Amino acid sequence: MDSAINFEKSLAAQALLASGDLAYCWNLKDDSIAWIGKPKPVLGTDTFSDILSGEAFSERLNPEDLARRLQVLNRHFATTKPYDCEYRIRRKDGAFCWVHDRGGAVYDDVGTPHFMYGTLRVVTGRKQQESLLEHRANYDDLTGHLNKVRLREALQNALSYNERYKVSGGYLAVGIDKLSMINDGYGHEAADAVIIGVGQRIERCLRVTDVIGRIGGDRFGCVLSHCDENGLTITAEKILDSFRSSPIETPSGPVHVTVSVGGSQIPGFIRTALDAMTGAESALADAKAQGRNCFVAYRVTEEQRLRQRTNISLGEKVMKALDEGRIVLAYQPVVDSQTRKTSYYETLIRMIDEVGDIITAGQFIPIVEKLGMIRPLDLRALELAVTDLREYPDVRLAVNVSSLTVTDPAWLRTLVSLIKGRSDVAKRLTIEITETAALEDFDVTARFVSSVRDLGCKVALDDFGSGYTSFRHMKSLTVDVVKIDGAFVTDVATNRENQMFIRTLLGLAEGFGLQTVAECIETEEEAAILTNEGANFLQGWYFGRPEVNPAWRKAPKKKPLKSADILTMKKKVRKVGNE
Repeated sequence: MDSAINFEKSLAAQALLASGDLAYCWNLKDDSIAWIGKPKPVLGTDTFSDILSGEAFSERLNPEDLARRLQVLNRHFATTKPYDCEYRIRRKDGAFCWVHDRGGAVYDDVGTPHFMYGTLRVVTGRKQQESLLEHRANYDDLTGHLNKVRLREALQNALSYNERYKVSGGYLAVGIDKLSMINDGYGHEAADAVIIGVGQRIERCLRVTDVIGRIGGDRFGCVLSHCDENGLTITAEKILDSFRSSPIETPSGPVHVTVSVGGSQIPGFIRTALDAMTGAESALADAKAQGRNCFVAYRVTEEQRLRQRTNISLGEKVMKALDEGRIVLAYQPVVDSQTRKTSYYETLIRMIDEVGDIITAGQFIPIVEKLGMIRPLDLRALELAVTDLREYPDVRLAVNVSSLTVTDPAWLRTLVSLIKGRSDVAKRLTIEITETAALEDFDVTARFVSSVRDLGCKVALDDFGSGYTSFRHMKSLTVDVVKIDGAFVTDVATNRENQMFIRTLLGLAEGFGLQTVAECIETEEEAAILTNEGANFLQGWYFGRPEVNPAWRKAPKKKPLKSADILTMKKKVRKVGNE
C-alpha cells in the first residue's frame, strides 16, 4: 500500500515538473504554504523562499487583482463552489506573469476551512492573445484609435445623452487630402506615417471628453461633447490650422499635408449615428469639391426638415401604438417543398392605426429604423411570438430582428427570461437576421447567433445572396437556415441569370448542410423550379399572404352561461369545498 501511495506521489510530482505547473498546500491556520514544482516559469527564481506564507504570496500579486482574488476566495469558503481565478504575480525581475489558479479547501470537523490545495499554471501567452484580439475588435491596428464600429457606438451614446439632457454636440469627418499621391510618390511606409501623424495631430486638437476614431483609409471621425454650432466650427478650424503650420515627419522626410473637414450638429434633426456620419461625410465631400483644406457644415434643406418632421411624427404614432397594444403580428406560412404542408410561420409586424386599419411594416419600419426606435418593436414582436408558442404547442414561428437588436444585450436577456425552462418553446422558435446586418459587425453577430442557438432556438439568415457572405463567414456564423433573397426568385421562370444564381446559392447552402427557404413565390411554375433545384421550403403569396388572424389562432367563441348552468357550477364548488 505504501509503495502504491509513494508511486502516485512520484507520478504527480513528475507530471507537475513536466507541465511547468505548480502545486501548493496552504495551511490557513498558520498561514504557511508548501510548494511542489519548478518556480522558475512563474517566479523567475529557483526557490520558493520568498512565498512560504499566504501574506508573502499576496504581496507578490498585482494590486489591481487582489480584490478579485479575495472575492473569489471568500465566495469559495462561503459556498464551496469551485475556486477558479486568474491574476498576475510579480516575478523576480519585476515583470508580471499571468497565472490560472484552481483549487479547493479542506474543512475541519466544525466546518472551518483548514487547508487550501490548488495548482498554478502560467497563462501569460493566452492572456496576451486575448488582449490582442480584444484590441483588434475595438481599435484600428495602424493608429490605435477606435475603429468605425466602436466610433459609431460612441456617437450613438452621445446622441442618446444629448437628447436626454437637451445638450448639443457635434460630429466631424476629417479626410486627408490626396493621400493616394503621397502613397504613389513616397511609398506605403510614408503614407502610413502620414495617417498615424494625422490621427495624433487631430487628437491633440480635441478635449479629453471628445472621442476620435478611424473610419476609413484616409478618414477620421470625431465625436464632440457639449459643443454648439460655433464650437463645431472652432474645433474644425483648429484642426485645419494645425496642419497648415508644420509638416508631418515620415521615413522619407517631412511631408506637408492638408485635410478637409465636414461636420454635423447633434442631435438637431439627426436621430441616429448613421445619419450624423452620413451628414458629415456629405459635408466632407462638399469641402473637397470646394478646393480642399477647408471646413463645411452639413445643412438640412427645408425639404429635408419637412421630411424629418413627418418621420418623427410617424415615429411618435408608432410608439403610441406600442404603448396602447396596437402593435400586432401577421403570420405567413412557410411550406415544405415536397409535401406543400405548412412547416412554420414567419411573423411580420403590423400596426393598427387609431381608426382600426392595419398598417404594413413597409410603411413604418424603415422610418422607425432610421429614427433608431426599432428595438422596442423587436422586443414586442418577440413577446407576442413567445406568447403564441406557449398557447399553441403545435405551431412553429420565426421572428425577425434588426441589426440594432443583434447588438442589444437587453433583447437577448428578454429572450432568456421568456424561454427559460421552456425547451418546448425554444425548439419551435427561429430568429431571423439579414445577411447585410450580419456583415455590419461580423464578430458581434457571430456571438449573437451562438447565444441564440445555445438557448435551443434556430437561426435563419434572411435575404441570402444580397450581401457578400464568404465561405469563412458561412462557416463561422453556424446558422441553421438560409432564405434566398426574393429578388432572385422573381422572374426565375424566364431569367436564366436568376436560375444560375439560385442554383449556386442552393449548392453553397447544401455544402454547409443548411436548410433553405425560397421567398416571394407567386406561381406554381416558380414553386416547381425552386423545388427541383433543391429548396427545402417555399414561401410567398402563392401559398398564403400574411394574416393577422390565421385559422390556428381563431379559438371558438364560448357560449354564454345560462342561469341554471351557473347554479349547478356553484353547487359543485360548495360540494368540493365541503369534501
